[in-house]
Amino acid sequence: MKVSFKELGLVNTREMFAKAVKGGYAIPAFNFNNMEQLQAIVQASAETKSPVILQVSKGARNYANQTLLRYMAQGAVEYAKELGWKKPQIVLHLDHGDSFETCKSCVDFGFSSVMIDGSSLPYDENVKLTRKVVNYAHKFDVTVEAELGVLAGVEDEVSSAVSHYTKPEEVIDFVKKTKCDSLAISIGTSHGAYKFTPEQCTRDPQTGRLVPPPLAFDVLKAIEKKLPGFPIVLHGSSSVPQEYVDMCNQFGGNLPNAVGIPEEQLRKAAKSAVCKINIDSDSRLAMTGAVRRHLAENPSHFDPRQYLKPAREEMKKMYIHKIENVLGSKNKAR
Repeated sequence: MKVSFKELGLVNTREMFAKAVKGGYAIPAFNFNNMEQLQAIVQASAETKSPVILQVSKGARNYANQTLLRYMAQGAVEYAKELGWKKPQIVLHLDHGDSFETCKSCVDFGFSSVMIDGSSLPYDENVKLTRKVVNYAHKFDVTVEAELGVLAGVEDEVSSAVSHYTKPEEVIDFVKKTKCDSLAISIGTSHGAYKFTPEQCTRDPQTGRLVPPPLAFDVLKAIEKKLPGFPIVLHGSSSVPQEYVDMCNQFGGNLPNAVGIPEEQLRKAAKSAVCKINIDSDSRLAMTGAVRRHLAENPSHFDPRQYLKPAREEMKKMYIHKIENVLGSKNKAR
């Protein structure tokens, strides 16, 4: 049975992105796999009155079940209203759709936005596949994100050993031919908690911690010049906060050399045409760190609510920090 995202109370990204580009801020795109992550995202967004994108990867659909996810998203809208957010601006978005069939299934199941990732294909095949998804999705007012350039790293089914920066000379032709609504680009961000090898980084002489290479803002600037005002997306933009890495390691974890994108670089990106910034690993680290700490400090606890509650609070705190101090989206959805 086909369902429209509008019946679920969701919105697509069109107006949201236009306002973000004009206003010089970015919309948070938080991945979720379970109820606690979703609760934390909705609580943080409702409290800060920030528009938000609930991202679901192919792996998350397999893990949580696509039917449950649809009703969880509908529940998120109603929960946001209960929390005092009268007109929630919530998008349900497919992250890294890898085929037309997957994107079509999400459109039919009530997603308000989908991403088709043909970035690993030859250019003409990427154009053809993206255009096919756009043609279908736009019939139902569902917005489409496409990708040019390849990000390194590993996250769910998305994996690449090397990155290839987006070529600014290709973007006008690609957007014109595909009619996509937003474009994910590669400027040095990377998937997962291990975004860079130690060899790619320098070390802070005082702390000994890894310092990642800077993002290629010259590439971003060139793309903005080619596509003035067009919504740009950054994937692989978790900061991998050291406090959460340390928390995991302190209580039995083993995360050597985990390093992310410095928040000051993300702030700079958010003030540009980058209007959607994807964050997944930070949530995983906050949740796992809090669970590890709670169980280590309370070895007699076995009720999942006892350790998932502090995990939810830690994620909420992290989401609010991103909204208020990194992306600048607070009070943009009153």
